[in-house]
Amino acid sequence: MRIRIEAALPAALALSFALPAPAGAATATSAAPVLPTCRESSLKVAAAASGRPGTVRISVTNDGRRACAVDRIPTVVFGDLDGPALPVPEGESGPYRVPAGGTVHAAVRTLDPAATELRVVDRLTVAGDPAHRGRTFDAASLGAPDGIRVWEPVTTWWHRSGAAADAALDRYTD
Repeated sequence: MRIRIEAALPAALALSFALPAPAGAATATSAAPVLPTCRESSLKVAAAASGRPGTVRISVTNDGRRACAVDRIPTVVFGDLDGPALPVPEGESGPYRVPAGGTVHAAVRTLDPAATELRVVDRLTVAGDPAHRGRTFDAASLGAPDGIRVWEPVTTWWHRSGAAADAALDRYTD
């Protein structure tokens, strides 16, 4: 009995994909485990004036017992203005790991130095994930008793230190 190779090949290929991989073998679908999104109740959100004009430092601390993920781009909204601060560098949302007890930092430029227009708001809201409500900070607590001046605000992605966030802001806004 002769079997034609052309007829047997598709069946053999299908069978080879159905067989389990040997123990310990890596597969193309293997990936690092996905971290859960941090629960908002496990995050401590902070914001403070940075000492630099038109700049605010923000941070998120994971008070949970396990590592979790926030969005790599902080959500920063100014008063009742439409839209959040834009990320620098540009990019899409994605997970950013925050270890248990760990803190991540970002820098927010509220006012473009070249701005010829501006808005003044009495508060800003910061969240570690767009699905979170976030925490609101009034302008006076951020060193701006007359209001936060805003025009084309930008935020860095999260960084492991405030100095790294400041450096990223300088790199992308100069």
